[in-house]
Amino acid sequence: MDTTQFFNLAPWGVLIPLIGLVINLLVNGRWGEKFAGILASLATGLSLVISILLAVALGSHPQAVTVSLGNWITIDSLSVDWGFRVDTLSVVMMLVVSGVGTLIHIYSIGYMHDDVRHNGDPSRYSRFFVFMNLFIASMMLLVSADNFLMMFVGWEGVGLCSYLLIGFWFEKGKDGTGNAEAGKKAFITNRIGDFGLLVAMFLIFWQFGSLQFDQVFSQAAAVAAAQPGALLAITLFMLLGVTGKSAQIPLYVWLPDAMAGPTPVSALIHAATMVTAGVYLVARSSALYALVPAAQTTVTWVGAATAIFAATIALGQYDIKKVLAYSTISQLG
Repeated sequence: MDTTQFFNLAPWGVLIPLIGLVINLLVNGRWGEKFAGILASLATGLSLVISILLAVALGSHPQAVTVSLGNWITIDSLSVDWGFRVDTLSVVMMLVVSGVGTLIHIYSIGYMHDDVRHNGDPSRYSRFFVFMNLFIASMMLLVSADNFLMMFVGWEGVGLCSYLLIGFWFEKGKDGTGNAEAGKKAFITNRIGDFGLLVAMFLIFWQFGSLQFDQVFSQAAAVAAAQPGALLAITLFMLLGVTGKSAQIPLYVWLPDAMAGPTPVSALIHAATMVTAGVYLVARSSALYALVPAAQTTVTWVGAATAIFAATIALGQYDIKKVLAYSTISQLG
């Protein structure tokens, strides 16, 4: 059996959760609450199956493969394709995201039932699973994209979903606005980090003339020799984006309040999905960081400081959710 044909399934890992959320949007809870949960879980489960098939194909064909759906943007010298990269790093992340996501979706079917019973609004239940599917689709796009621009679309989608999910019970919390404030804090803090990543992308295009991973990384050594300061700026601005998404010093403040959302949301954010996006970015861009010792040192110090700082705070917490939040920050460091 020619398993290399499985590589063509890569885009469907993103598209199937999107199809699930569109159907749930159109139905809007009219077919019963269980339908919304089962459909969303099935969509995420199919993404997991696709990830497993990609892992099988990669086992027999270890070289990185790019699956292109065609051109997306062409403006002067900027040309960006809808491309999906299948290599060891992307497949491992896809397995984690879809695997953990499927388990959390299944758990949410029963967990969120009480929310419907207390509020009497089936469309609210459906809306929760729309947000969950959008989160999975965005995260799958982030880890499977073949260029920085596509990855940034997934990056922003994950940030939007964190705001929607953390503040899902917006009417609850301190003074009736506590949960909404927690969602807002996550959104704003992540936008600060996203500014750094956006600047890094502009600098990458300015120096390399492309946003495609292969083209950028193949020219990295030449750019480092000719413009070492430019590569340092790129990696440091990129690190600012990492500190926002992965809750590192100084942009860690949003994660402890992220527990304001429903428990499945806390699991989705903390359990090796959203917060590992920054770690993935550093791993994906390792070809750039390897050429800039100062950036490597900065990453090390930020991670070490965050690990010690957050672990120390966790020791003084009595709320189990706060302990989990700060231990997550520490482990990411």
